[in-house]
Amino acid sequence: MRIAYGVMGYGRGHAVRSAAALAALAAEHEITVFAGGDAYEVLSPRFPTVRIPTLGYVYNDRGTYSVPRTLARNLAPLTDVLLAGAGREQVEREFRRRRIELVISDSEAWTHRAAMKLGLPRIGYDHVGIIAYCKPHFPPELRLAGARDAHAYRLLMGVPQRILISSFYPAEPAYPQVRLVGPMLREAVLRTKASEGEFLLAYFNKGEHQYSASLDRTLRQLERPVVIYGTPHRGVSDNLEFRAPSDEGFVRDLAACRAVIATAGSQLIGEAIHFGKPILALPEDAFEQRLNAWMVERLGIGLRGDRRRLAPADVDRFMGDYDRYRSNMSRQARDGRAEAIAALRQFIDELGGRRHGHRRMRRRTPAVTERVQRVALGV
Repeated sequence: MRIAYGVMGYGRGHAVRSAAALAALAAEHEITVFAGGDAYEVLSPRFPTVRIPTLGYVYNDRGTYSVPRTLARNLAPLTDVLLAGAGREQVEREFRRRRIELVISDSEAWTHRAAMKLGLPRIGYDHVGIIAYCKPHFPPELRLAGARDAHAYRLLMGVPQRILISSFYPAEPAYPQVRLVGPMLREAVLRTKASEGEFLLAYFNKGEHQYSASLDRTLRQLERPVVIYGTPHRGVSDNLEFRAPSDEGFVRDLAACRAVIATAGSQLIGEAIHFGKPILALPEDAFEQRLNAWMVERLGIGLRGDRRRLAPADVDRFMGDYDRYRSNMSRQARDGRAEAIAALRQFIDELGGRRHGHRRMRRRTPAVTERVQRVALGV
């Protein structure tokens, strides 16, 4: 079957989750990835990929989101995707040219909208859908923001015929076509054995903006080594070691660290749970990450923090509860990869059969060659 797989381009988490599913589906179907931004850089060396626009945040000099700059940066792409501008027309042309029969999307608006225009069946597969397609499960301080983002997400993405949500915490579906699975663990994670080192692993998904001088001072005052990913810095300085992006290297360090200090992306949290690594979650200002950090604390597997005000005492308090967090990890660990791939195969069969009047026959395609959004912004 000819499938378009859309991947939101902001950050690497969407691409990491999608890559595991793509590897399985590409052996059975003709897959074309549609992605921009960080996702394009991650996926284009491995799969046939069409570059498309993407939504994203713009930071100010304090390392936080700038509302006016973000609105200005996203006005043109939002207009494009909602009103069928040049970018969306490009996606529709590619769908027609490649004779796409079904669309899977990880929070990617252009592929959702193009599929709706062309009458193609859609499968939504992401984590953000837990906000839009499950019953509200937000703490009081986040209820208004949650309702706003859920409405915006449904407005932008619609309600697909099938919805698969990968999540490290449970929620109750609000639509009959919703299915929840555990975190989508990559092959590198599954084949790596956990150990318990003494160093802390720090990760920032937009470290060029998020890694501030005050955060640097805090980490230098710790009495432990800290390995840091996601910043432009490289090399060893005092107790800090700044490393370049590396999927395999990051997984090895995640498996071997004592605990994790990081922005609150769902993919990283799921992988940290798998390895039994307590999490000090420093969320971005976005609602999804704030909810993820709240759930980390509620599940008893870590602590919420504020990277702009983080002090050594906060890290000491986090590490002081290390044993409790570790003991709770095993109850939350779940590998959703097999569940997710089985569900995607079932959904493809159901939607493919409905479109063509018969159940498709799986076929193996030739080997893939080397060259082969988050949400409508709630600001």
